[in-house]
Amino acid sequence: MSPAEIFKGIAISPAELDLITAEFKEVKYKKGDIILDLGDTVKYQYYVQSGCLRTFFIDEKDKEYTLQFGIKDWWVSDYTAYFYSRKAIMTIECLQDATLYRMSRPRLETLCRDIPALETFMRKKVEGGFSMLQKRVLSILSDSAEERYLAFLADYPEIERIVKNYHIASYLGITTESLSRIRKKLARQ
Repeated sequence: MSPAEIFKGIAISPAELDLITAEFKEVKYKKGDIILDLGDTVKYQYYVQSGCLRTFFIDEKDKEYTLQFGIKDWWVSDYTAYFYSRKAIMTIECLQDATLYRMSRPRLETLCRDIPALETFMRKKVEGGFSMLQKRVLSILSDSAEERYLAFLADYPEIERIVKNYHIASYLGITTESLSRIRKKLARQ
């Protein structure tokens, strides 16, 4: 895949596509690599071509909270830091070898200003991400652990076999023991 395939759904000229793809840099990471760490300056957002990433936060008691998994065709970053030029409050790690494309905020803003179709494309991606985040917050507030797990399986059917149980439990806001109980209960049904 090339950066051109990332933007296949937008109506832009070949010259505009060349401008965009020239700015997206391919980067490769190995399983276990940390792409972004707490306190880092956040320069990029990443498009996931292949692999699996995890975005997480560690509280003052060293408890991990998984915010997001990043799989093929997803965009990831520490967006609070990325949008507001702050230091990273989250960590992004590779759960599998990954090929990503990255773009700096200043370059993306320039391209979006110069290519309105790109701005629309990126805005729609942000809107979709915001919608998913809002859905996730509402689920955490109102759904049972079992309901959250079933929604996770529906939203990420391929991730369960890729990531460790404690990552899934962290994403769901439960313990690994609770996750095991839920799985056993569902297996009996």
